Amino acid sequence: MSFKPEVIADTSANWCGNALRFATREEAEANVQDLMMRWFAVRETRVVESGDPVNYRYVGGRLESLTSEAGTPTQ
Repeated sequence: MSFKPEVIADTSANWCGNALRFATREEAEANVQDLMMRWFAVRETRVVESGDPVNYRYVGGRLESLTSEAGTPTQ
């Protein structure tokens, strides 16, 4: 189990997320709050449980990938 951050950033009322999955609700909440401070259009935020594997951690205001794929440049 993991936790994923989601936002509503327009008038559609649709929740949107990305591929970030965190081990704790606290990490996901800190990440989505940081996102909200950087994006002007965010109307609401939430954190939901996910069956996806944990692939990031959020430490000291920075994202850290837990997969080797994130560090591999694309060609």
